Parts: sequence; C-alpha cells; structure tokens
Amino acid sequence: MKVGIIGGGQLAQMLAQAGQVTDMSSLAMDFAFVAPEKDACAAAYGKHFVYPYLDPKAKEALENWSDVVTYEFESIPVALVQELEKVKPVHPSSQALTLASDRLNEKTMFNQQGIETAKFATVDSLEDLQKAVAEVGLPAILKTRRDGYDGKGQVVLRDVSELAAAWDSLAPVACILESMVNFNREVSIVASRNVDGEIAYYPLAENYHREGILRLSLSLQNDPKQQEAQDIIRKVMEDVGYVGTMAVELFDLGDKFAANELSPRVHNSGHWSMDGTEASQFKNHLLAIANKPLGNTDIINPTAMVNLIGFIPEKELIDEIPGAVMYDYGKEPKPGRKVGHINIVANGDNYKDFIENIIKVLTIVGQEALIEELSNSSFYK
Repeated sequence: MKVGIIGGGQLAQMLAQAGQVTDMSSLAMDFAFVAPEKDACAAAYGKHFVYPYLDPKAKEALENWSDVVTYEFESIPVALVQELEKVKPVHPSSQALTLASDRLNEKTMFNQQGIETAKFATVDSLEDLQKAVAEVGLPAILKTRRDGYDGKGQVVLRDVSELAAAWDSLAPVACILESMVNFNREVSIVASRNVDGEIAYYPLAENYHREGILRLSLSLQNDPKQQEAQDIIRKVMEDVGYVGTMAVELFDLGDKFAANELSPRVHNSGHWSMDGTEASQFKNHLLAIANKPLGNTDIINPTAMVNLIGFIPEKELIDEIPGAVMYDYGKEPKPGRKVGHINIVANGDNYKDFIENIIKVLTIVGQEALIEELSNSSFYK
C-alpha cells in the first residue's frame, strides 16, 4: 500500500517509522510526503515531493502516487483535501479537517453534541472584542480561529485596558474569545477508528504545559473518568464518520469534562504509546486508514513522555536512566521548537523508581518547574 502524507514533519516521520516495523510488513507500506520544506525531517523515510500545498503539482503527485492519503497536521488547506477526495481515499476527511482547523467550528460542534466548552464569542474587530468581553468576561484568551499552535496566535486578557493592544497584535485575522476555565487537571483522550467503525481507545494522558507548549504527558491506568472521555471522543468520531487517530484535549472540572480542542491526527500527548502500548497511535492510524483490525491499546507499563524543546540533551545522560528512550526528530534546534521527545517506562509496579526517573529527565531537559506539580498530581499518589 502506498500512503501519501500531506506534511513532512515529525508526525509524518513517526507514521512512516511505524509503517516500516516488522509487525506491519504484511501491509507492505511505502510512504511519500508533500511538504514545501526541502529539509523536511520525514523525507528520509520515503519519497519527498517538494511543493507548496496549493501548487497543482502537489495534488497531482499525491493522486498519481498514492493508494490512500492522510495528513499530519490541521493547518493545511482544506481545498487540497477536498480536491483529493474526489479521486482518492483521504483519511481523515475534509469534514473533520474543516471542524478542527477553525476554533469556532470546533467549539460550535462540541456544544451541538452536548459537550461543554469554555464560553466563547467570535471576534472580527476591536468593537467585536469589546462586546465579546462583556459577554464572556475576564480573564479570557483571544485566539486566532486558524493556524494557532504551541501557544502561538493567543493573547491572555485580564483587564479591558489590554484589548486594543491585543487586537492589534493579531488583527486582521478572524479570532475567537474564550473564557478562562478553572480546572483540576488537563487530560487528553486519543482514539483510532477504522473505515468499518471499529474504535480503539487509549488510556487518558495527564498533560502539563508551559508557554502554551506541552512539556509532559503521563499515561493514566484505570482512571475513573476514562469512560466519560471515551464517550466524548466517540460522539465526535461517529458524528463525522472519522477514520484515523484523533485526540481531544479536555479540562477536568471535577464533576465533568469540558472540551478544549480536537486534533484530527496523531497527537503529541499520545507519543507515550510508542513504548507504553502494543499498538502505538501511529500504528493504529495506519491500520485504520487501511481498514484493518486495530491493535491492542492496553498499557504494558505506565509511561511518561517529556518533550524536548529547543535542544537535544546528550544521549549518554538519557541512556543512564532506566526505562528512558529518546527520539530525535533530526530537526535543527531552535528556541521553542519541538525537536524530540523522551519516553520513560516504568518497571512493573515500581512507581518510586519510575517517578525518580521522570524527575531525572525533567532536570536534564531544564523543566525543573514541573517537578513540584508532578509531586502534587494524582498520578504521583
């Protein structure tokens, strides 16, 4: 099977790596990537078509080469997916991409399905922002409706005196104002759904962010709210006929969840599954789009994932930590850029050593500020 991937970053890279391992050989998958970056880190794992996404040659290349097409992130032109759908199977669909690539569509969809979200209002001008603040209240977050990620395209508002500067910093892009949510913890649910409608759910992950960037994810075994989270992602997947791996980020309010965002793709908070489950989120995405039975998502051993932001630590330091596995994406280190991640796997029920190993990794990568938060989490207890 020839799998065409729109995008050539680390998620495309890890999809291709998952498709080339021994237990996937029966699918005989080959990969090609359409990405405008000549140095795309996925390029070494298949054929690389170096075209802008809206260049007609991009569609032509994928149409002529691929048996099935997928994509690695939601900031791609919906028009490309819509055109490809006319001639090739594309998973996830343009409908899913349209929902997830626009925060207004996303929030509206959640509410229509009875899933709670933060209060929100559309903002297309400074006057709109002033009205939205009166409706939503402060503190709140002004976000671009499209293309924001890892804290980009967002401004926190705490006082009405900040409105004009905040709007000027993002204008003239269409925006949305979201109320701040008082939550107990941030979690995400990742699941995969194949063409026949089979769904495989991953255990919840508890997530920790800094500067809008995910820094740490902890797999949660037998979490009491697992079923509630599964019900939320199942509603979304079945409503849009979703095929592939999806993530929904959730705020735990104590008595219920509020949905924050959905991602129509493999997700950073699911990277722990590469070492913590038999079938990673990447493997199950490929099985789903090939309409094959999905793999086992039960936790083998509790696993933590630490993002590497801006630099790769010395491999020798990580190799000394039991259960730690480092993934280097081969990207040029830059401040604020995700260049790799480290998975730390527990040794059976030995949580004391597991927590100590997570702390060692956090210290090496300069995330000491998370150590106190980790010690106060339900995961630690």
